[in-house]
Amino acid sequence: MKRFFKRRVAIATFLLLSRSGLLSWLPTAPALARYRMQLEFINPFDEVLSMSGNGFLNRIGRSLAMFAIALSLLWGAIAPPVLALTADDTILPFPPVPSASTANETLQESTMIRREEPNYLPPDAPNILIILLDDVGFGQAEAFGGEIHAPTIQRLWNEGIAYNTFHTTALCSPTRASLLTGRDQHNVYSGTTTQRALDWDGYLGSIPKTTATLPEVLREYGYKTAAFGKWHNTLANETTSMGPFDRWPTGHGFDYFYGFNAGETSQYEPRLFENTTAIEPPHELPNGEPYHLSEDLANQTITWLRQRKAYTPDKPFFIYWAPGAAHGPHHIFGDLADKYKGKFDDGWDELRHRTFERQKELDWLPLADDAVDTRRPRKMKAWSEIPEDERAFQIRLMELYAAFVEDVDTQAGKIVDELEAEDILDDTLIFYVWGDNGASADGRDGSISELLAQNQIPNTVEEQLEALSEQFGTEDDPSGLSALGTAKTDNMYNAAWAWAGDAPFRYTKMIASHFGGTRNPLVISGYAGKKYGKITPDSTPRAQFHHVNDIAPTIYDILDITPPEEFYGVIQEPLDGVSMAYTFNDADAPGQKKIQYFENNGSRGIYFDGWYACTFGPLIPWETTSSTDLEDWDSRDDKWELYDLTTDFTQQNDLAKEEPEILAMMKTLFLQEAKENKVFPIGGGLWTSIHPEDRLENPYASWTFDTSTTRMPEFTAPGLGRESNTVTIDVDLEGDDSGVLYALGGSSGGLTLFMKDGKLKYEYNMMLLDRYTAESDAIAPGPHEIQVQTTIRLSDSAEPEDPESPGLEDIVADVAILVDGDEEDRITVDRIVPSAFTASETFDVGTDLGSPVSLDYADNAPFPFTGTINTVKVELANPEARHFLPLLSPFFD
Repeated sequence: MKRFFKRRVAIATFLLLSRSGLLSWLPTAPALARYRMQLEFINPFDEVLSMSGNGFLNRIGRSLAMFAIALSLLWGAIAPPVLALTADDTILPFPPVPSASTANETLQESTMIRREEPNYLPPDAPNILIILLDDVGFGQAEAFGGEIHAPTIQRLWNEGIAYNTFHTTALCSPTRASLLTGRDQHNVYSGTTTQRALDWDGYLGSIPKTTATLPEVLREYGYKTAAFGKWHNTLANETTSMGPFDRWPTGHGFDYFYGFNAGETSQYEPRLFENTTAIEPPHELPNGEPYHLSEDLANQTITWLRQRKAYTPDKPFFIYWAPGAAHGPHHIFGDLADKYKGKFDDGWDELRHRTFERQKELDWLPLADDAVDTRRPRKMKAWSEIPEDERAFQIRLMELYAAFVEDVDTQAGKIVDELEAEDILDDTLIFYVWGDNGASADGRDGSISELLAQNQIPNTVEEQLEALSEQFGTEDDPSGLSALGTAKTDNMYNAAWAWAGDAPFRYTKMIASHFGGTRNPLVISGYAGKKYGKITPDSTPRAQFHHVNDIAPTIYDILDITPPEEFYGVIQEPLDGVSMAYTFNDADAPGQKKIQYFENNGSRGIYFDGWYACTFGPLIPWETTSSTDLEDWDSRDDKWELYDLTTDFTQQNDLAKEEPEILAMMKTLFLQEAKENKVFPIGGGLWTSIHPEDRLENPYASWTFDTSTTRMPEFTAPGLGRESNTVTIDVDLEGDDSGVLYALGGSSGGLTLFMKDGKLKYEYNMMLLDRYTAESDAIAPGPHEIQVQTTIRLSDSAEPEDPESPGLEDIVADVAILVDGDEEDRITVDRIVPSAFTASETFDVGTDLGSPVSLDYADNAPFPFTGTINTVKVELANPEARHFLPLLSPFFD
């Protein structure tokens, strides 16, 4: 409506000027005179408009000018070069460069001169590299007082500057959307993760066209752009081979993408895409070493850099390197983890204490002498409470995590080494963001299968250890602990290790109210363009309050780029962030960011000029059952806290009782910011945990597949493990057939129907804790109809308090296997997965791509089927009652 109104005003003004005779010179004056008068007409008008500071009037004036130019061109009155002279950097794309050639009737009468593309960038525009790690904490790296060796971020700090008061959003998708756009998370429709999207503007889950991304803008100015690693900014149901691809990385400004769309993936069998094409990773790297995703991402980035050097060496680049590490699963080679043996044997409480003391010694904490560490959260176990026979498990999980983090930092270092080898490191500006949120509590009590907790499946560590021993124990390792870190498990460390890693702050990822979830180290080094020059190395931490939405404005400032007011015809929302460049050469410069809100699943806070007010919200990330009373939660009843950050760096001293007036004003300010920034309803990301019928999923009740169906994301696939359904397969067998007929999920959880030596086999892998199997007799060659009938029901012993909302322990699945109408076998799955087996594994027909669901064919994966599959038809048995089961945990990210 605004755009329509502005255009109507522009046209009406033009007509008024025309009727008054002010534009009567257009059709009669000689061409040269018209050209000069056109410039005289445009430039003074532009000066008046620019002095007004009103973008609205500016665009009206430019509409008038462009209309006049277009009309004159139509009459053959103005030489085309005027178009280039009137380019406006507030409106992208830039107008086409007019031809410098003359085209007449004959070749002899024509001239050909190649037009020169203008350079819209300032001289010596730097290359830009953003490194964004996943789920790492404020106090984990050695550079920041921790015990994880991270040489690359230390090197970059030695060569640049670091920030200890930099913030993220406490959650994956929102942080990434905010970083890439320079706006607050809800203003870019990313108030929650892409798989939990809802139909409120602040929670739609797709970056809107009204907020052009940093790579989109930089590409218009001449940058070559590439993204590697985790994306997690495309709606889960739009990550199939059907797109729409304008919401993938290549649709948001990246010339090239190599990575994955989901929130996480296996490091050994990642669900990769190159641009928009699904690809399978190799089993080993080019150097012959076993495949690992972090190293692959570094190798692919180096290859892209070398191609850029060969094809477009004169063009600057923008690289967004966002590996999956250290998000779960914590996949890393055992020999790398062995380097950390003995480091964590005394547990998380001692690790936290050592970290805090080192942070004070390093002056990483402002007011270090007066700094106070925060207490371990309530209901999080002390190390002394962990049984002796479980400690080796907990310690190994932390060793693996530490090795995982060290390895990804080392891989980032290979990219920096390549820049140095190409002699362009001194021409490159590097932002190294140590985490898209704080360290993650998703592992709860420690897990062999990450989504156990996120599916809220009741279990114990003792039960997990039994499963490890039974399935993976060997003579040399009867405990099976050596399977941790491998492709066989999806291990995650105990939430208390995350708390220790977020020292000195309380809480973890998912908590937006306190800095354990939102405060992440940032290092900036290199060349900041002609405007700011090379960043002078300085060990003094920058303590100005900043946010991830400030990175894009900083880059625009360095390049003297005005963020577009209009991008490809779409009026743009203003930036929310501010430039941090004023801090580059002055560690003590007064902070320029005065206000910033935070919100995630009802956990929220508001910063204003040194004051910070916050409230924890309804969820406790390290407790599986913490979301049971969401229906009764009212955000207006939450208890708020108040902190003076100028004297209380760690949020230790709550001033709510001492300063009630200030707290009241801060709460009012939060509501104002929340309303203006599309945060309402507060806690919107919790909706589908209360109303599972509204979750984002495939809307169909029946499907027909064939062997062309592979890599169908689980979030878009039929819910074969959680909903009553019938799968009917039309096959032609050759005799003694083997291979997968269909599979959903992966090694840490899933279901599969396959044949081995002519026998039909079904397996329901219940997150590694149980494997329910059924088997037929050998099936003769020829055509057959195979059916798998799954019925979800209450168990015979169930006595739920609420029959319409039974607990997960009360629900079972009956699975029957039929061949040509005759039942071959029947089993009951005593525990089912209510939501998702995995975050990125897929549904495949005729093969099991990614990690294999069953150990029976793990050594032969992907185990393609040797017979002929004509069709696989899926019918939901009761589409009207599809949401009999509880939804995934609100913490699923």
